[in-house]
Amino acid sequence: MSKGTYSITTPIYYVNAAPHLGTAYTTIAADLVARYQRMNGYDVALVTGMDEHGQKVADTAAAKGMTPQEWCDSMEPAFREAWDLLNISYTDFVRTTEPRQAKAVQEFWTRLHDAGYLYKSSYEGWYCVHEETYYAESDLERDEDDALVCPECHRPVQRASGEENWFFRLSEFQQPLLDLYRERPDFIRPLTRRNEIVAFVEGGLKDLSISRSTFNWGVPLPFDEGHVAYVWADALLAYFTGIGYADGDRGDEFERRSPFQYHFVGKDITRFHCVIWPAMLMAAGYPVTECVFGHGFLLTKGEKMSKSRGNALRPADLVRVFGVDAYRYYFMSDVQFGHDGAISIERMVQVYNADLANTWGNLCSRVFNMTAKYFEGRVPQPPAGAEQNPLRELADELYAAYDRCMTEVDFTGAAAAVQRLASRVNLYVEESAPWNLAKSPDTADQLAAVLYNALEAIRVIGLFMAPFMPSTSAEAWRRLGLDLKSVDGIQEAAVWGRLPAGNSVQVGEPLFPRLDADAIDLSIE
Repeated sequence: MSKGTYSITTPIYYVNAAPHLGTAYTTIAADLVARYQRMNGYDVALVTGMDEHGQKVADTAAAKGMTPQEWCDSMEPAFREAWDLLNISYTDFVRTTEPRQAKAVQEFWTRLHDAGYLYKSSYEGWYCVHEETYYAESDLERDEDDALVCPECHRPVQRASGEENWFFRLSEFQQPLLDLYRERPDFIRPLTRRNEIVAFVEGGLKDLSISRSTFNWGVPLPFDEGHVAYVWADALLAYFTGIGYADGDRGDEFERRSPFQYHFVGKDITRFHCVIWPAMLMAAGYPVTECVFGHGFLLTKGEKMSKSRGNALRPADLVRVFGVDAYRYYFMSDVQFGHDGAISIERMVQVYNADLANTWGNLCSRVFNMTAKYFEGRVPQPPAGAEQNPLRELADELYAAYDRCMTEVDFTGAAAAVQRLASRVNLYVEESAPWNLAKSPDTADQLAAVLYNALEAIRVIGLFMAPFMPSTSAEAWRRLGLDLKSVDGIQEAAVWGRLPAGNSVQVGEPLFPRLDADAIDLSIE
């Protein structure tokens, strides 16, 4: 029986850049939670997609000799193929140029217009095309030539003067937002992001331009024909589209799935999700998301991963070397989610060989091989008392430790909890020495107990490794004669002793062949 719904989003990614390691990082994190909560008994929605409107998209398309729609259509395969490659289990992929998105945007902003939260005025100030954000002059920085530049991307800004816009009365929500942050301290995580947002809102909020009238590449506002919804007024609502908002064909899905449990975002867009988005929701009378988690940047040689810096590798580049599951495991286990994290291929090789090849993969190989050798490839019948062993205690404690870590979005801690059991099983095999027990009929029961316990521990480890490494966990279970897809309650499935005696055990190729670091190009350029 389902525990209820659980809704998660990635950002709606900007269409002008193909997925790289940074965007993949956010997406895998969301997928990790989605996969775990499905195994934990929830009906999970994972929404992702593409942000396709705005001046920057129109300008890029023109520079390429394409219409904006042609340019966006040409980018869709890059995202879908990347997420398929990385085994992302999204439930909806929303493109902001879809008719259903236009319907959602128009219904939402009409609701706020009719409630009096919008007004028309002209904008005076500064605008960054790259960030697609308006700034007061006091927010800007100066470059070495003393020219005003964007505080985010440090590119020159344009003077915006006289354009007629529709404005959202964001300033009215300063105190309601501060009340939200105080009453729900976990709304913004980690704490550093929360402190930044609180300080920003305490400094005062200005009303927000939500439309443009000088070009038409956007969703038309139904209450004013000459205006299109702009940037965050469009993209944020893709989250709603992904769970059925304004879609009569999806019944009561929106009501069942809201509010969202998590928005996973990079720290550079936390402000939009923690200030603008909850204010929009409050104005519309919808419940506010439970948590916005603004993670840190991936750093290579001390610099943020970005296309403009030329250090944004494609996920496929690393998958070719390490495989999909090892790629997922490294970024989720070795980089503490929430903080900036230094990454390198040298470190990837270290983690791969230590955690996967030497510990988890080697454990499967040696235990499966001994089962084939000593028990004709069948799970032995454990003798009475076999359940009293040093592995069971760790296994029995694993769900609570793992669930606590996943609830706290501590992927590193969750992976470490599973690795502790894997390391203990390897030690247990060494201490028990099945190769010696197999030499005498007098120790046949001991041999059966040792191998059953090791196989059962492998079953449990595969269960908890599945959110990180779904394919290899499914393969480990298949070799045990089990189907991982049948699991819809991980706590119950993890109960010790669920491995049936007599199941056929297959040996197969190593799950993680050891890598030779010297044979790999170890530079990220």
